[in-house]
Amino acid sequence: MGGRNEAYLVRHGETEWSRSGRHTGRSDVPLTDRGREQARAVGRLLAGCELALVLTSPLERARETARLAGFGDAVVVCDDLREFDYGDYEGRTTADIRREAPGWLIWTAPVPGGETLARVAARADGVIGRIDAASGPVALFAHGHLLRILIARWCGLEAVEGRRFALETGALTRLGWEHEYRTIRLLNGR
Repeated sequence: MGGRNEAYLVRHGETEWSRSGRHTGRSDVPLTDRGREQARAVGRLLAGCELALVLTSPLERARETARLAGFGDAVVVCDDLREFDYGDYEGRTTADIRREAPGWLIWTAPVPGGETLARVAARADGVIGRIDAASGPVALFAHGHLLRILIARWCGLEAVEGRRFALETGALTRLGWEHEYRTIRLLNGR
């Protein structure tokens, strides 16, 4: 048992869909040139970190971010790090969805044909279990909504509170400890 491990969270680099605000769950949209540069930059931030485990979503945009950050050989694919399944809302913006479902938010409203917030939270809890069981610090390469939910769950909050943690593409977030409390040590580091 690893005990009080830290976790380095990396939201994948920019894609055309992330740039335009389109919900990108299961679609495998590639990184833009800017996204590839963001991945290399986060690799420079993580250089020298001794990591016990590096996990990535199976989706190519997260795997490429991990590879460009310098972790290609060390990475382990973790299905629980997949992004929220947006179902019928895949590829659409919140503004577009609200034309047919006024006031809709991923955090509080149903996602037709997709996952529930509770299901994504259960996956995030499973990842936290892997962080806790590791023999040292862990890096995760994944997606915006999933990581926001993971941050909330890390801090002992309900999944819906992930709405309070905006994550930029290609940015580094560090989760750790303050005495006996799980904390956010860095959010959106560059």
